[in-house]
Amino acid sequence: MTHIYNLQFTFLLVLLCHTVEQVNGVWPLPQKIDVSADRYSLSPQLFSFTYGKYSAAQSGCSVLDAAFKRYFSIIFPDFMDGSASGLHHHMWSEPKPFGVSVSVKTKGCDGYPDEDSNESYNLSVSEGQAVLTSVSVWGALRGLESLSQLVYQDDYGAYFINKTEIVDFPRFAFRGLLLDTSRHYLPLHAILKNLDAMAYSKFNVFHWHIVDDPSFPYQSRTFPDLSNKGAFHPFTHIYTQSDVMRVIEHARMRGIRVIPEFDSPGHTQSWGRGQPDLLTPCYKGSVPSGTFGPVNPTLDTTYKFMDRLFKEVKSVFPDSYVHIGGDEVSFSCWQSNPDVRKFMEKMGFGKDFTKLESFYMESIMNMTTALNKTSIVWQDVFDYHERIPQDTVLEIWKGTTEQYYAELSRMTKAGHRVLLSAPWYINHISYGQDWRNSYAVRPQNFSGTEEQKKLVIGGEVAMWGEYVDATNLNTRLWPRACAAAERLWSDEEKTLNADLAFPRLEEFRCKLLRRGIQAEPLFVGHCKHEYNSF
Repeated sequence: MTHIYNLQFTFLLVLLCHTVEQVNGVWPLPQKIDVSADRYSLSPQLFSFTYGKYSAAQSGCSVLDAAFKRYFSIIFPDFMDGSASGLHHHMWSEPKPFGVSVSVKTKGCDGYPDEDSNESYNLSVSEGQAVLTSVSVWGALRGLESLSQLVYQDDYGAYFINKTEIVDFPRFAFRGLLLDTSRHYLPLHAILKNLDAMAYSKFNVFHWHIVDDPSFPYQSRTFPDLSNKGAFHPFTHIYTQSDVMRVIEHARMRGIRVIPEFDSPGHTQSWGRGQPDLLTPCYKGSVPSGTFGPVNPTLDTTYKFMDRLFKEVKSVFPDSYVHIGGDEVSFSCWQSNPDVRKFMEKMGFGKDFTKLESFYMESIMNMTTALNKTSIVWQDVFDYHERIPQDTVLEIWKGTTEQYYAELSRMTKAGHRVLLSAPWYINHISYGQDWRNSYAVRPQNFSGTEEQKKLVIGGEVAMWGEYVDATNLNTRLWPRACAAAERLWSDEEKTLNADLAFPRLEEFRCKLLRRGIQAEPLFVGHCKHEYNSF
């Protein structure tokens, strides 16, 4: 009888071992990670977050207090929804307390992340405890995310974590995601949900392309007619000041910067509906055609308007960066306008309309500099040989691999900091695993010195909105954007092989589903917890 019992017991142990998932990886891959086969069971009832004795941040730190609650829910999803979990493993061992001790060297709990934020962290998981240390609260947030990805469940709902050592920091300081809220209005909940997904992938910049030709949803205090007349609808399709504050605070609590873009002189058709005389009247022969082109760069009133608008932007958006656009300016309307031609002659520009755009963009950059803001501009501004303040950040958005490498060489040789976005325009879709193309990008693989390569401060995934609204935003973005997230965070030499990355990304996609992100499949297969409407 004893022999039969021992066989049954052994069988159950083998069964239990097989139901525990293999140790999951972390996405994006940490700089150094060592995971042991030693594992420890976790009980939600006996799990706690605490501040280290010598931590500069203590209870009352808004960013980390909120993160502890948020990550408890993420780590123990079954416990939070009231379903039974972990009962089976209690048959084999008594649950033991497990504490996560978090220590940061600097406070910063009430501030905003910025270009100099230190996101490094060390994480050590051993029996009964995890010790997370970082320089700043922003690094602690990244460490908590990695910790949450280390926890896994068996088929009976029991939670486990393995003995782990992580030393981690981002490869690039700027890891951005652009959302376009002009071509289609994205409701507030969709933006907040994407900020959550960004934090899971360790993105740290939300580039809010908030207005463009089709609509002007930003509700300005100074110029309310911009949204009253320029939004798709003046009440339902706008972002109030309260909405903007909510986005900025939601992002701050996740260590994400919010950089708005007010693109001009092109992409401004919606602006003209609420601001008379801002746009250039186009002519057909000697008479106005009734249509309008880019912002009119010849009028003093244009610059007075832009100065007041950017003063408001400075008061609303706390980040030191602002994107001022400068791309895709059509010169045909300027060419047709007799007043513009006279201005060109007066200024000695001849018939070179790139000089007129240069004149306008230099004026805007001077405004933002006076407001202590760092400007980001699209590559067109550099390509027109405009006199660009040295601290201006240039963003590459077009070209083949060879072309954007050449552009990287030219821009960094001129001493400018650069963002790479061209290979990550993932609003373009194709059948198959197109994430592999994003994963293969090598942002510093251009011809230049080591000093030049340091001027590449990061990159951005862009999700333009011609064919995207809240119905398909999440599925189109995730997990495709995660490929760029790993490229911008992780050691390139350790993450060159997409085939090796695939199982880890597939598992991370399942984690996104469990967390309520409608991430599309990577290929044939299934997740243990398939998406439901949450």
